[in-house]
Amino acid sequence: MEKMLGKSALISGGARGIGGTAARLLVEAGAKVVIGDVLEDVGRKHAADLGPTASFVHLDVTSEASWQKAVAHAVAHGGGLNVLVNNAGIFRRGGIADTTPEQYMQMVNVNQLGVFLGMRAALPAMRGKGGAIVNISSTSGMVGSSNSCAYSATKFAVRGMTKSAALEFGPLGVRVNSVHPGNVDTDMSRAGLTPEIVQSMASRIPLRRQGQPGEVAELILWLASDASSFCTGSEFVVDGGLIAG
Repeated sequence: MEKMLGKSALISGGARGIGGTAARLLVEAGAKVVIGDVLEDVGRKHAADLGPTASFVHLDVTSEASWQKAVAHAVAHGGGLNVLVNNAGIFRRGGIADTTPEQYMQMVNVNQLGVFLGMRAALPAMRGKGGAIVNISSTSGMVGSSNSCAYSATKFAVRGMTKSAALEFGPLGVRVNSVHPGNVDTDMSRAGLTPEIVQSMASRIPLRRQGQPGEVAELILWLASDASSFCTGSEFVVDGGLIAG
C-alpha cells in the first residue's frame, strides 16, 4: 500500500461505496481524511469507525458555499489539503425520450457541476504546494451507453474537465486524473435491478464478474500518492475489460 503519511484528503461522496472504501484505504495509508457527504448519519459513523484521523463534514456538491466550508474543514483537520477525490455522483436510468429536463439537470448539477465546484474550491489550498485531484467518471464517460444519456453526458464532461484542469493546474504543481469504473458492486449500481439482471450484466464482462469498490479504491489511492507523480490529464479505466472491444 502506498504511504500517505502527512497527507490530507477530502473525499466527496465518501460515506459509502467507492468513496467510503477509498476513505478507509487512505486512512490506513496514513492520511488525514475528511469525508464529505449529504448522508449525515452514515458519514459520521464511517468517520468515527475510521478513527481520529478521519472526520466528517456535510457536503452538498451542488453548492459553492458548501464546498468552501468542506475545504476549510479539511485544511483545519489535516493542516492543509493535498488530495481531492471528486467521487459524489448520482445515476438514473432512462432514455432521452423518458428523461425530463429537470431530471437531466439534476444529474448535471451533481455529477458535473459538483466536480467543477470541487476543483475550483480546492485549488487555492493546493496551489504551489503539490497535490492530486482524482475525478471519478465512468466507462460511460469513455463510450456511449443506451438508456443513460444524461449520466453519460456528465461523465464525458468529467473526463474533459479533468484534461483542461490538468493543463491549468500542472504549472501549479497539482495533478488531475480521472478514474473510469465499469460495473462495480455498489448500492447505486444495484438500485432497481434484480439479482438475475445483475448476474446477466456481469456475464458480459470479460472477467465474468462485477468489480468491487476496493479494486477502484486501490487505483484512487495510487493516483493520490506520490507513486503516480508523473501522471496527469489521463484516464484510468477499471472495468474488467468491459470496453476493451
